[in-house]
Amino acid sequence: MRAVIVAACVAFVVSLFGTPIAIKGFTRLKAAQPIRDINVSHSGKRGTPTMGGVVFIFGTLVAYLAGHIIFDMLPGERIKPPGPTITGLVLLGLMVFCGAIGFWDDFLKVRKRNSLGLNKRAKLILQLVVGGVFGVIALYFPATNGQTVGSTYISFVRDIHWLNVGKVVAVILFIAVVMATTNAVNLTDGLDGLATGTSIMVLGSYLLIAFWQYRHWCADVSAPSFSHAYCYNSRDPLEVALISAAAAGACLGFLWWNASPARIFMGDTGSMALGGLIAGLAMATRTVLLLPIIGTLFVIITLSLVIQIISFRTTGKRVFRMSPLHHHFELAGWSEVNIVIRFWIIAGIGVTVGVGLFYGDFLRVVGG
Repeated sequence: MRAVIVAACVAFVVSLFGTPIAIKGFTRLKAAQPIRDINVSHSGKRGTPTMGGVVFIFGTLVAYLAGHIIFDMLPGERIKPPGPTITGLVLLGLMVFCGAIGFWDDFLKVRKRNSLGLNKRAKLILQLVVGGVFGVIALYFPATNGQTVGSTYISFVRDIHWLNVGKVVAVILFIAVVMATTNAVNLTDGLDGLATGTSIMVLGSYLLIAFWQYRHWCADVSAPSFSHAYCYNSRDPLEVALISAAAAGACLGFLWWNASPARIFMGDTGSMALGGLIAGLAMATRTVLLLPIIGTLFVIITLSLVIQIISFRTTGKRVFRMSPLHHHFELAGWSEVNIVIRFWIIAGIGVTVGVGLFYGDFLRVVGG
């Protein structure tokens, strides 16, 4: 647990003090976020640098290494990851490579001085490739005990053992979750601090879930015997907890500068990196069907865009003044800060319900 706390603290410090450096650097490079003319309420944000996601990606990687150094230095953990693991490779790989797709998108936007960037087809193809590569690694590279990062079972609060879909379908599902989550977080990143704050809550929930799984891990023979009345078969849960804590800490340090009025935007670099990592965490903790509940706000915002598109294409009418949903409330006269805080409340409710369902299932079995 001490290594997890250290990772969170290191990531926070790196991001908190690294973000001003990034602000100065990207400002000198004139890497400003292009603002669409259709959204006149954001005209005052012209010139704000983007690609800030680079900072918390870097902070997460540094904190991950720091956490493993602490693992080696301090006794006390029952089972320690033997250095970086396949689980770490998959989770951090998804974060880095999905972030790289976003970085390319941001770079094109900055270079062309418009908000178009990478075309949708190219973006989806790259997401598919990244999801496929890490999906194969997650499903086809077992540990010595036979455990893989991903699972061939559909999962809710744990694997549903009568829903074994096989490795091929599991990889396809892995790809689908990665693509859906990266785009959902990307859509949410439209107001200062909205995606950052929501991601901190979601990452915090996976920290709690993964650490609980570690404390009741089927592979941990030194755990108290009562914990095996209900144990979890996930691979390297302490590693998952460490990465969740590192990413949450890094985002918290970044939020200091990203809250309204933002001094820097995370850009697609950050939103896609976070989406890829969150998708990986859901797969690694065997909570795929729980993800839409934990990520309630991401789902709501994505559905608002889907509803808008379907309505306009079928009836020629718009349901919302503008989509995604947060822009609808902007045009309705809500201040940006009010929208962000209220949407954070919705995100917090989803996270609370999701973690409650996870823990409630444990109580139902052990207590019943």
